[in-house]
Order: sequence, then structure tokens, then C-alpha cells
Amino acid sequence: MIYDGGSRSDAARFASVTLQIVRDWVVKFNEFGPDGLINGKAPGFSSKLSIEQWQRLLEVVEAGPMPAIDGVVRWRLVDLAQWAFEELRVTISVQALSENLRRLGYRKLSAE
Repeated sequence: MIYDGGSRSDAARFASVTLQIVRDWVVKFNEFGPDGLINGKAPGFSSKLSIEQWQRLLEVVEAGPMPAIDGVVRWRLVDLAQWAFEELRVTISVQALSENLRRLGYRKLSAE
């Protein structure tokens, strides 16, 4: 409707949305073309850990804990979150650790 010269107000009434939503659509259309109007997946939060920090964490996971130093015989997610806080000074939730480690192919239980 707007593309054919109609007003934004008319387009909002026609689509039963607010004028602000139509404005957002126009901005997306102007920036990305028709593809900008397709609903995509939200990007979500960025990782709290940098690539280098993730590499360091994965090295620790691969090496396993040292009971005399780490106080545990196997890593739990809560232990890894604590390690990340103590060593990297980054607070990361157990859920975020779980999701990211699973995405990287790690599982809660592994045979050695």
C-alpha cells in the first residue's frame, strides 16, 4: 500500500496494526528490501566467554579435574561455572554452560 503511494496511517488501519509497527516495517524494507519483512530467528545473547576463554575452558574439560587441586573427581557443570568465575572472572550460568558444551559435542556422562 505504501509502495503504491498510500500513507502509513492508511496502511496501519488496513493491516490492523499501530503506526509504529508500520514505521518499523518501512525501515526494515528500506534497509533489506522485501527479505527484511520476513520474520527470522532472534539473534539471542552473545556469549559471555570469548573464543580464547572457551578454548581454555575446553582444555580444562578435556584434561579433567585434578582431585588434589580442584577438589572433585569429575567435572560437574556447577564446578566448571565456578572454575570460570575463579580463573576467567566471568559469571556464566550452568544452563548456558550446558547448552554450549552440548552444542560442541560434549555430554553429561562419558566413558573413558
